[in-house]
Amino acid sequence: MKSIAIVGAGQSGLQLALALQDRGYEVTVISNRTAEQIRAGKVMSSQCMFGASLQTERELGLNSWDQDCPPIEGFGITVANLEQPATPLIDWVAPLNVHAQSVDQRLKMPAWMDEFERRGGQLVIKDAGVDELEELSLCHDLVVVAAGKGDIVKLFERDATRSVFDCPQRALALTYVTGTVPRSPLPGVTFNVIPGIGEWVMFPGLTTSGPCEIMSFFGIPGGPLDCWADVKTPEQHLEKSLSILETYLPWGAERCRDAQLTDDNGILSGRLAPTVRKPVVRLPSGRFVLGMADVVVVNDPINGQGSNNAAKCAMSYLQSILELENRQPTPEWMQQAFERFWSYAEYVVTWTSAMLRPPEPHILNLLGVAGQVPAIARATVNGFDHPPSLFPWWTDAKECNRFIERHTSEEVLAPH
Repeated sequence: MKSIAIVGAGQSGLQLALALQDRGYEVTVISNRTAEQIRAGKVMSSQCMFGASLQTERELGLNSWDQDCPPIEGFGITVANLEQPATPLIDWVAPLNVHAQSVDQRLKMPAWMDEFERRGGQLVIKDAGVDELEELSLCHDLVVVAAGKGDIVKLFERDATRSVFDCPQRALALTYVTGTVPRSPLPGVTFNVIPGIGEWVMFPGLTTSGPCEIMSFFGIPGGPLDCWADVKTPEQHLEKSLSILETYLPWGAERCRDAQLTDDNGILSGRLAPTVRKPVVRLPSGRFVLGMADVVVVNDPINGQGSNNAAKCAMSYLQSILELENRQPTPEWMQQAFERFWSYAEYVVTWTSAMLRPPEPHILNLLGVAGQVPAIARATVNGFDHPPSLFPWWTDAKECNRFIERHTSEEVLAPH
């Protein structure tokens, strides 16, 4: 198998395409937008990428922004106190073992598209539907669908046995800003929970105009943070963002008092239903195509796993393709390739689903104790890099208590 078509020019599709090029495969990428249209368009995500995902890019020589992108060194968790807004219920910061970073996809994807073409890849600009998939499947050994949005995703059947929700769990909004005060100590992620209302997350990143901070809002549907439908202009979007902070998170409002939008396209709002889909589609011709990343596993972005999942899916699929060698891909092989990725992604789905529900008592206890026991805080925040490390104690109260007891006793016994 040497000829592969990938529909979608995002994190997963382009990373897989460039990795396959390195191994001598002939690759065609289909994108519905040119590189220049992406550069000039709206932001697409917040894309906080953690150490393991960034390493997959570095191994492919795709880490062009390491010198320019502000490092995300730490991760802070705060639980707001609605009765006394100035005094959080929980507030602590822990270091990430490996620095994270966030590069605006309006920078990254066009650069990767240009690099793909420079290496001899064929980039085709067109919308892809069933007819295009049929055409691609005729002249390629494998067709992978990596376009996580649009009608093409509807070809992939929802997997009711693996999908926890059937509707959106948060109203989502992004605001890219400058003029904020960096968090101290350990510049990085500020993850704020407003009980019963939603979440606000902010971290440094690199956008088209340079360093910035990226705000993400997650509003429980029907609540006060589900408030973006009437926002019509970039100025109104920024005003709404700052108003939320003034009302619920005064420490956030103080940091963002002089915030300005990076650009009129540095905003986004919407909602999505977390969904797992069946990975193999049979076309009318009888040929098959394989879905990847957000096409088959889309999580609410509350835990910042979208781009991380995409990078890890790309490398998981790469390994499956390399092992196939000269054999032709079958539907059974496609399913097995997905199952290999699912052995990782199921932990992300379970963890993210838990984060979308009201926190269990053992998690509130964990977060409270983490403020006094650095090892617990560090294990919690570094789970964002590798979610399987959070199990079984994140979902099992007894295991969580054992985890807390073990690290608390180690803290007591450790020399100070």
